[in-house]
Amino acid sequence: MTMETLMRERLEAALAPTRLEVVNESHRHAGHAGDDGSGESHWHVVIAAPAFAGQSRIARHRMVHAALGDVMPRIHALSMDLSEG
Repeated sequence: MTMETLMRERLEAALAPTRLEVVNESHRHAGHAGDDGSGESHWHVVIAAPAFAGQSRIARHRMVHAALGDVMPRIHALSMDLSEG
């Protein structure tokens, strides 16, 4: 299973998003610190989810990290755009 598929499944299960984009940006960081050569180290996610309603930015980030769980140590960089949805 690819990292993108794994991330998508975990985020969908935990947050039931109305919008979810999982973008692999690893190619933009090839040869830089944190590039482990896997091609799956740098990610950007866009998530709109009702679960984010009333939550602070920090709380939303924590929810994403919790949803990804044991996948997080395999991710060098994760940028996020999170909104109520």
